Amino acid sequence: MIFRRKQINMLHQRLAEQPRFMIVVAGPRQIGKTTMVKQALSAYPSTFTPDDLRGACAPLPEAIDPFADQSSGVSANILPGAPPTAEWLVRQWTQARANARAQTEGRCYVLAIDEIQKIPRWSEVVKGLWDADRAENLPLHVILLGSSPWLVQKGLTESLAGRYEPIRMSHWSYDEMQAAFDFSLEDYIYFGGYPGSASLIRDEIRWRDYVRGALIQPNIEKDILQMTRVDKPVLLKTLFELGCGAYSGQIVSYTKLQGQLQDAGNTVTLAHYLDLLSQAGLLSGLPKYAGQKIRQRASSPKLNAHNTALISALSGYTCADAGKDRSFWGRLVESTVGAHLINTAADTCEVQYWRESPDEVDFVLCNGRRLVAIEVKGGTKYATPKGLSVFAGKFKDVRPLIVGEGGVSLAEFLAYPAAHWLE
Repeated sequence: MIFRRKQINMLHQRLAEQPRFMIVVAGPRQIGKTTMVKQALSAYPSTFTPDDLRGACAPLPEAIDPFADQSSGVSANILPGAPPTAEWLVRQWTQARANARAQTEGRCYVLAIDEIQKIPRWSEVVKGLWDADRAENLPLHVILLGSSPWLVQKGLTESLAGRYEPIRMSHWSYDEMQAAFDFSLEDYIYFGGYPGSASLIRDEIRWRDYVRGALIQPNIEKDILQMTRVDKPVLLKTLFELGCGAYSGQIVSYTKLQGQLQDAGNTVTLAHYLDLLSQAGLLSGLPKYAGQKIRQRASSPKLNAHNTALISALSGYTCADAGKDRSFWGRLVESTVGAHLINTAADTCEVQYWRESPDEVDFVLCNGRRLVAIEVKGGTKYATPKGLSVFAGKFKDVRPLIVGEGGVSLAEFLAYPAAHWLE
């Protein structure tokens, strides 16, 4: 059985229309963006440009306009494995234009470009090409895929405003991992939601090596360190390891983090690096809910991985050993809830926490009108249930929600997106 993520339905709907906007498919590494697009394109005349088959072209002659139609062709030397260039992008687009013009009336051609953020000047080149197509009313759909959300977003906001519609993809949910790979709830809590690692979970040494070498390392080395400025790369890596290790699921001040890090720099640097890790779909620092944005920004973050595989792979626990340690398993369960909220929260839904010692609420959902205070029960607890009642006494119209024993089961909670609990 071929598993299809739900976002493919939205992609089909947009491809069935006449081209009005580019389609941007963005999300973390190794969560199925490329696979989903290839599945959708099987029903359409199309070109998919995979990242691993690109080549660099010789420089364009000065007389050649990179934004014009290059149907006459320009000689180029292709270097297999070399990074893509703006000229390479123009050539792919030019060929797709010719294919689009050759389609029967009412039928569109599709050009899909993988890892778009790796192409220098990609956003301004795409803008020129797309605007020319729209002036001609060309029947050409364009899909842009990217695994570095902050870079994709930068290009979109700077050059392509009003020219695209996003399809956001995130880590796989419990329901998806269960349907595609027959994961149990315990499997999902420990092994997380990376589809590429699912076949390895019965060989935990191999699974751990895969997560570390094929998921964590490329995320940090290729999507962060090579694509944006990081003055202290060792600091960023150590921050990630601490956040998914000793401090996963905990509220930690930046001052305390500085004390655990070599050459830590200032708190602004740490906050910036944590934001980069969050944008890459690895680790977030949730802000404290205070009802005031200024106070939120000044609060100590609560660290939560976007995928519990990142915690388990860096721990010294096997799945069996993790289940025997109630404290560690409780942290994994709470991190599972936090990751689910982070991955499914819409733009209008914020995920936070609350604490006024000794009272704490694990997670707070807010959409500007409604509040949900969430307490997770999964092993040894760091906060007492009393936190829910204290929070409700301080803030109006709060919906208290217990996930686990005495409340909504974890499996049921994971079956719905964050916004569902705000309805």
